[in-house]
Order: sequence, then C-alpha cells, then structure tokens
Amino acid sequence: MKFSSAYLLVSHGSRDPRPELAMQALAGLLRDRLQQQQGQSTLPMVGTAQLELHPLPLHQQITAFADRARAVGCDRLQILPLFLLEGVHVMEDIPAEIAQAHQILGTTMQLDLRPHLGSQISGLSHLLQSAIQPVQDSNSDDQQWIVLSHGSRRVGSNQVVEEMANRLQALPAYWSISPNLEERIDQLIQTGHRHLGILPYFLFSGGITDAIGKLTREISQRQPELDIQLADPIGATPKLAELILELTA
Repeated sequence: MKFSSAYLLVSHGSRDPRPELAMQALAGLLRDRLQQQQGQSTLPMVGTAQLELHPLPLHQQITAFADRARAVGCDRLQILPLFLLEGVHVMEDIPAEIAQAHQILGTTMQLDLRPHLGSQISGLSHLLQSAIQPVQDSNSDDQQWIVLSHGSRRVGSNQVVEEMANRLQALPAYWSISPNLEERIDQLIQTGHRHLGILPYFLFSGGITDAIGKLTREISQRQPELDIQLADPIGATPKLAELILELTA
C-alpha cells in the first residue's frame, strides 16, 4: 500500500549549510516515524524547501516536489512550515507562495497547509524543559533562565515566546527587538541575579546562534562575576519529529 500524502518541510533558508543539513536529518526522522505509524513497508515522500535563499522561489520548489510525489501515486501534499513565530512569513509569504503553486498545479494535487511548528506550544515547552534540565541540575538553585527568540515586529507574534518563557519559569528576550539579551541581563543583574541560563529559541545552529554564543562570551568576559550557561538550540531530534508528526492530518 502506498502513501496518499507527501510531506514538505518548509524552513526560512540560510546561507549557512548547517540548517539545511539539519533539515535533511529531520526529514529522515519524520519519514521513519510516518512509516512506523502507518505500518507500511514503503517509505513516504518527505522533502525540504526554503522560503528564502534558495535558487528557486518557494512556489517552484512546491510544484517540482508535487510533480515527483504525483509520479509515485500521491494526490495530496502536506506543507509543514517549520517556523517558531507566527510572523509575516507564516501568515502572508508562505500562503502566497502556495497560492501560486496551486495556480500551476490546478486540481492535479491537493495542497494542504498545516499549522506552523510554533503552534505546538505544549509539546515545544516539554522539549525545551528536557533540554535545559541537565544544565539546571548542575548549577545554582537560583539560576534564572532567559528564552531568547529572534522576535517579530508583527503585533501579537511574540506572545508565544512570552507564554513559552512563562511555562519554563524563564524570562523572554529577543535578538532583533527589545528587550534584547543585554538589556535582559542588565535587568537581572540589578535584581541581584548572578547565575543565568540562556536558551536559544531557534531550531538549529547557524549564524544567529553563533552570534549569540559570541555575545555571551563577551558578556562573561566583561562581567566575570556572572555564571552564564548557554543551552543548545532545539536541533533535529526524534522528539522534534514527533511534534511535527502531530501537525499532519
């Protein structure tokens, strides 16, 4: 029995090769999990696409993948935006690209836009809690964590970061808007905190997480009285593949 659906993971895109390598690894994990869930001997089609920084616009990536999926008997393409914030990319750019792809494909393939990854607040919070627990257990009881997100200027888009931080008993900060990391650390210093943890709310390692690491080292050098622990971004893991699986229908 063949899969009727194919699956396309859509990321932002990066000039750094690491996020795409992680996306490919994540696609493989999701492929294996889908096969196990549905108990089939054949592997489902799971591909990756990029909204930006790709030689082809997203709608052309979608149509090319849809053509390959149709050739193996799929009549539905589930498009899964791997974005943590409900910003302009999720709300406007990706739907517009899918509309263009639909005009090209017509009725030959059903295009189904699934909820973005960041909508899985409960699952993501459990995943993040398990990621920082070993660091928490090895440090001071009064350690204060900061959830550091890219941030969005779209009204309401950062509410999920605030909710995530609240679930983790942490404070939110943003890379691109205020309060940024240095502002948040200054506030915590003023209230007497010396043991800090930084949790990058990013999917994979890349240019921004490198910059976060560099900034963290600079702050530690300027203020050696601080104990700052930097956690890893989410990463391509079986647990993340499980969350993505929950977005499929």
